Amino acid sequence: MANAEEPVDFEKSLKELEALVERMEQGDLSLEDSLKSFERGIVLTRECQEALKEAEQKVQILVEQGTETRALPFDEQAD
Repeated sequence: MANAEEPVDFEKSLKELEALVERMEQGDLSLEDSLKSFERGIVLTRECQEALKEAEQKVQILVEQGTETRALPFDEQAD
């Protein structure tokens, strides 16, 4: 997964994931290359899911503030 100090570039990860899926769907990869691509795809999927979760938490914090427009940090350990 992405390093805690290094935010995930969601769009870049999503494009890489889409390219992996396209290559795998073509069916021209060896079994070993398919497995490597699948493993990378799992990592990218988890990174994208985490980035979306963080964005959702930030939006929720802003919505709950009502008329205040400043963002508050959220607790990354909370679910």
